[in-house]
Amino acid sequence: MVFRRVVFMFLGCLGLASQPRKPALAPAEITDSSSSSSSSSSSSSSTSEDEDGRLRVRLSDGRYLAYAERGVPKSQSNYRVIVVHGFGASKEMNFLASQDLMDELGVYLLLFDRAGYGESDPNPKRSVKSEASDIQELADQLQLGSKLAGVSLVVPTINYNWRSLPGDLTKDDYRKNLSRWTVWVARYAPGLVYWWFTQKMFPSSSVLDRNPAFFSNKDLEVLKNTPGYQLLSQNKLQKEGVFDALRRDFIVAFSKWDFDPLDMTNPYPKNESSVHIWQGYEDKVVPVQLQRFVSRKLPWIQYHEVPDGGHLLVHDTAVCEAIMRSLLLGENPPLYRPA
Repeated sequence: MVFRRVVFMFLGCLGLASQPRKPALAPAEITDSSSSSSSSSSSSSSTSEDEDGRLRVRLSDGRYLAYAERGVPKSQSNYRVIVVHGFGASKEMNFLASQDLMDELGVYLLLFDRAGYGESDPNPKRSVKSEASDIQELADQLQLGSKLAGVSLVVPTINYNWRSLPGDLTKDDYRKNLSRWTVWVARYAPGLVYWWFTQKMFPSSSVLDRNPAFFSNKDLEVLKNTPGYQLLSQNKLQKEGVFDALRRDFIVAFSKWDFDPLDMTNPYPKNESSVHIWQGYEDKVVPVQLQRFVSRKLPWIQYHEVPDGGHLLVHDTAVCEAIMRSLLLGENPPLYRPA
């Protein structure tokens, strides 16, 4: 999401927002700013730093979200970017935009642990809507801005329950049945899933990590030099809180939603904000054919395709910096235009 010059990056959903250093405020905006200042004492009371120096905010339902900051100081920023991590990651993830680029553009980067991940409290009522509400509350409490300025979705999830997806593209896609079977088991037989990923008689976590069925050659090269999906290791999965966070995340992502995103109309008809999708041509987790269909169905979204990219685009410095420049500066590099 992006607020009044604030942008969101979703890695597996990534959003970004920018805030002018000295904005020219209209009267209504001055009122909003005044209101924001008057409520700053109550907002600050909901943010805290514990004895270990961890930053967090307290949400309206009492849960805490932990966050981390990178880039330039918020007070000196031109752009304020919220990074939303994907499945099996956390605020400790690496988004490989260089410090030099963030200094050049004046980018303040906010990363946070989604509900149940890392140092954030779980949400037993987790849903698609609660994910968005958590981001909104986090942005409000940290006073990042009043309006979303842009969103960049990096290899976003495709839910096979969306009714607008054409059958000819999904009928032979093994991921469709795999996701439905996994959701059913995760919902009705979680103990079986927990046993499978924590038992030591048969290989199991390797099904998700470093498996060539799910990762391209370039992804596998990346995984040789990174820890990979640390939360998917047996040591981590043995912790019930970690396992439950992953299980709930998968259920929310791939269950039936109460809306079809492909029915959406352009929320920014005057081009006051922008929405982007970044997809790797060789991605084996999210098929490029489905992402291309989404981009044709929603032509107001700016679609970028990395020709040799797999699923782990955020581990490529050149791609990360192109994502930043596209979202913040409106650049559209020819290298990443689909053929």
